[in-house]
Amino acid sequence: MKHTLTILYILFTCIPFSSCKKQIAAESEQKLILHSAILNEDRVCLVSLPDSYDDTSEEGRDYPVLILLDGAVHFKTAIGVTHFMSSPRAGNHLMPETIIVAIESPDREKDLTVTKIKTARPNTMGGGKDFLKFIQDELIPYIDTNYRTTSHRTLAGHSLGGLLTINAYMDKGSLFDSYLAVDPSLWWDEQLTGTKVDTISPASFQKKLYIATANQGEAKEGRNKKRHDLFFSLLQEKSAGEARVKLEYFEEENHRSVPLPALYYGLKYLNE
Repeated sequence: MKHTLTILYILFTCIPFSSCKKQIAAESEQKLILHSAILNEDRVCLVSLPDSYDDTSEEGRDYPVLILLDGAVHFKTAIGVTHFMSSPRAGNHLMPETIIVAIESPDREKDLTVTKIKTARPNTMGGGKDFLKFIQDELIPYIDTNYRTTSHRTLAGHSLGGLLTINAYMDKGSLFDSYLAVDPSLWWDEQLTGTKVDTISPASFQKKLYIATANQGEAKEGRNKKRHDLFFSLLQEKSAGEARVKLEYFEEENHRSVPLPALYYGLKYLNE
């Protein structure tokens, strides 16, 4: 398959130039334009490499991969959080240094949902299965071929991205080892979610899942928090308590503010 690839290096200011050339390479962010035969379109991905990636003393080192949905929104936040948690410069060692691959989604309803719901307007919903197939069959092999990666992969998403993350967790053939669902939109197709829990593979319970719930107020509590609580209970019941799942409620955070703390606490749990 032929790929069109564009790499843009975003350089950081550093003086004097001679002393920071190596640092620029290590902290660079890359923009990939990858043609997908599955989706029949070009897709934009943003890549962040760990501080040590270009260190000559680490040339043989491989890195786990974090696939981030809604990349245009959450890329910078994820970089900051993972740097704080993993960089030798920060010294926290809460997770291994990680390659971040953030996928932009111009049409979120198409990419991040696996079913259609009835709307008064025309919609493009329900393309999530193809989008996951693109990630697993095209994007991940490309990343593994062109970067020094381990086989450990995490999928993270917020809102509809969290919904797709939940769907990927329940899929038997998913290539991910851990999942981070931030305030997932389980209201989208509640019946399908319940049906998938009933048929979930035992293999899913061996993987780790973190679910963050935001405080969306009393009016939306039934639509959001109660659905998350129910989904968590269904997983525990189906797995006889063996599911490696953590559900955390952020009472002081709303739907838009919760991604920052959820990324930190979620990645901390997934890497314990």
